Amino acid sequence: MLETITIFDDDQTARGRAQLHRITDIKQAVRDQDRVNIYVDDKFFCSLDISQVVDLKIKVGKELSDAERAELKRASEFGKFYQRALEYALMRPRSEKEIRDYLNRKTLSRRVRVKNRKTGEYQTREKQGYDKSLVPLVLERLNARGYIDDQRFAELWVENRNVAKGTSTKKLRNELMQKGISHQIIDSVLDESARNDEDELRKIIARKANRYPDQQKFIQYLVRQGFNYSDVIDALSSSDGS
Repeated sequence: MLETITIFDDDQTARGRAQLHRITDIKQAVRDQDRVNIYVDDKFFCSLDISQVVDLKIKVGKELSDAERAELKRASEFGKFYQRALEYALMRPRSEKEIRDYLNRKTLSRRVRVKNRKTGEYQTREKQGYDKSLVPLVLERLNARGYIDDQRFAELWVENRNVAKGTSTKKLRNELMQKGISHQIIDSVLDESARNDEDELRKIIARKANRYPDQQKFIQYLVRQGFNYSDVIDALSSSDGS
């Protein structure tokens, strides 16, 4: 990602300067108040986050080479991609794998229907995805700013997952593995959790027993939910005796 833009020194040759382009205007974007439109040589060139304008020292009159214009374009795409990723990360707690998978999906081209402003008719066109090389840069920034935290994600998952209905430790472990959480984090979170299979079994038995008049089928169901067979038999025996 572009962090700074280096402009030519005053003593460069006239030939070198003839290849430069000039930032001629900066206007606030209409649809997104947090972005500004950058005009180069009196034509719209790209949009940037306000923070990027400050970081990159963008100002009217600044001269850019072709290479620097390309880097500015890349910075613009990064800003848009990062904003989409941030919105996704803030919708609900996400694991790093979930966010990475989301970003990779966003790099794929797809066909979309758009409305022709002149005719009012809908047309199908291909929309290009984001540059795949930006994925690790977006992840790096999300991590640096604390928006990705697999430890916290796992804690919330175990704390809230089917608390009223009951969920086995095995099922919780498998779900977290599918979310890309490391074995080390899973072990530490489950070890520190107050949840236990005995209590979780009681919850499910109390809620589901009436649906399974055939006890053998009920046993099979509970085992499929990740509970140990002997624990299931003991729990059902206690339930029958109560």
